[in-house]
Amino acid sequence: MASLTMVDLVGCASTSSNASLDRYLWRKTMHSSVSKRFHGVRGAGRLVTCRCRLDSARCRSISIKSADTRPNGTSEVMLNVKRGQISLAKVFEVVADDLLILNQNLKSIVGAENPVLMSAAEQIFGAGGKRMRPALVFLVSRATAQMSGLKLVRPSILCGKETVHQLYGTRVAVLAGDFMFAQSSWYLANLENLEVIKLISQVIKDFASGEIKQASSLFDCDVKLEEYLIKSYYKTASLVAASTKGSAIFSGVHSSVSESMFEYGKNLGLSFQVVDDILDFTQSAEQLGKPAGSDLAKGNLTAPVIFALEKEPKLRDIIESEFVEEGSLQHAIDLVQRCGGIQRAQELAKEQAVTAIQNLQCLPQGSFRSALEEMVLYNLERIE
Repeated sequence: MASLTMVDLVGCASTSSNASLDRYLWRKTMHSSVSKRFHGVRGAGRLVTCRCRLDSARCRSISIKSADTRPNGTSEVMLNVKRGQISLAKVFEVVADDLLILNQNLKSIVGAENPVLMSAAEQIFGAGGKRMRPALVFLVSRATAQMSGLKLVRPSILCGKETVHQLYGTRVAVLAGDFMFAQSSWYLANLENLEVIKLISQVIKDFASGEIKQASSLFDCDVKLEEYLIKSYYKTASLVAASTKGSAIFSGVHSSVSESMFEYGKNLGLSFQVVDDILDFTQSAEQLGKPAGSDLAKGNLTAPVIFALEKEPKLRDIIESEFVEEGSLQHAIDLVQRCGGIQRAQELAKEQAVTAIQNLQCLPQGSFRSALEEMVLYNLERIE
């Protein structure tokens, strides 16, 4: 699961809101305070259907159809991407200058007084994965700025390496995070945008709620898919969604566009989380940088496990025993892989990805929108 860092807070200058998880398959009633934020697509008056397929050994075609019950009719988008041809470096190219200025600004915030903090910050700012959310913000900002007639990104937006804890230890990593979080909070307050300040406050609340939900459901084989998605939203997608929405707010676009950007970030964030959870079962310890099946070993049941539990009763017994018997964890991993849990989780990730691309239809065609689409497809390539 993603962690909250100052790169996300200041780099994005935005965060979560009171919008939703648009999963049309969610039919059960949720807690009232959550249901306001997690309304289904059917409640919005449209039904989204998606189809993902491989057209050949080299090309992927993702087709999205939105059948809208409102007078504006239907729309369809087709994307064809060569397998393995999308790289984050290429996606980042169109906002490379923005990212460079951002990194310089963030380093100036840390200052040179403490060499250890500066060194830790260098690792955070240089890590590829940590650049994705700021890149998303700049891409959305550039795309929505075109809609508002702005030529420049507003200054408020600009306010695979080893991780910090691996290089310096957990204590330094935590201290570096605390220091940067305090600094970012001060800069956010100085943005003087109440809506954005509320967004960041909500994300912090969401992140804590996600941790609590996860801790309270360990080794619980009765956890439902919708509960998993809500937890994933709290811990991961909330930050991405509010970051993309925040940049749209700063561009001054209509609220319907900023909400679409929230939905894009939310669905992309959920798709990323599902893919990460799939890779926990399909990649080696060397590829993951941690033991395979580590979430399952801790009792954190993710999408592949939830789907597999529907097919294999033996899996429940193994999980509820908390893997006390030697070899039981590997046995559980094998069952998840054999019972179709991986395949069904892949479909879930693709559904969220297709919906994310659908959310971009309000943006003008161009390099920035294309890069946002490619960000979605890059994620799917990780499980092909």
